[in-house]
Amino acid sequence: MLPHRNIEENVAFGLEIQGLSIGERLQKAYECLDLVGLSGYEHAMPSELSGGMQQRVGLARALATNPDILLMDEAFSALDPLIRKDMQDELIALHDKMRKTIIFITHDLDEALKVGDRIAIMKDGVIVQIGSSEEILQNPSNDYVKEFTQDVNRAKVITASTIMKKADAIVYSRDGARVAVRKMRENSISSVFVVDRDRRLKGIITIDDALKLIKSGKEDILEIIDSNVQTVSGDVAIQDLIPLFINLVVVDENQKMQGIIFKASVLAGLLGEEDTND
Repeated sequence: MLPHRNIEENVAFGLEIQGLSIGERLQKAYECLDLVGLSGYEHAMPSELSGGMQQRVGLARALATNPDILLMDEAFSALDPLIRKDMQDELIALHDKMRKTIIFITHDLDEALKVGDRIAIMKDGVIVQIGSSEEILQNPSNDYVKEFTQDVNRAKVITASTIMKKADAIVYSRDGARVAVRKMRENSISSVFVVDRDRRLKGIITIDDALKLIKSGKEDILEIIDSNVQTVSGDVAIQDLIPLFINLVVVDENQKMQGIIFKASVLAGLLGEEDTND
């Protein structure tokens, strides 16, 4: 950052080098400062800003030239933990808005797992594994990666979609009570989830209620369905599932059933083990 120039001039510096008019570059500088949450600081000097705010200025300056790729080398390493966390959140939100490719270099694995969509782990200048955070934690390519990731808080990284089980034992809302009872007996379960023909979750029924329905001479399981079912999206982290600690149904944005999470699956996901619960 140029200490003798104010914030708007710092952000517009790359555009000045490109030969844009003062009006064009200042307009772009204002837009980028607004994007990183620094509107109102255009005329401040760098020395008047906190470390986190100065990092935001750097982001704005990089974005002003509209690059295809942003390279950030240890961008937040000098910040205190609270400001660093805020900047990580800011970067994630900014990426969601701009959809720019960002190459983020860090020696902090927790930071990489938080901000990275795909992570490359290097040893002696050679990439030893590339993958999502879950792929790296669940399937380390060698002992180096396994040791490198052993102290990671898996509860913050592993998501519902990773630990869920395929929902084989389900019934459709058009099925009758006898079909539901047979499905539950075949799978040795006392309750079963009900979906419509598009696999959108309708609720759950128990074998006791289904047998009572049959005994009364009826078949429509919609009469006994309990729609009060706890659901989560596939990208929810394990740490957010633990307080619920019940069997959960994973659904997509259209409420289509994706799978089921059992209590044992949560524990297995934390330990990095295979869950044998079917």
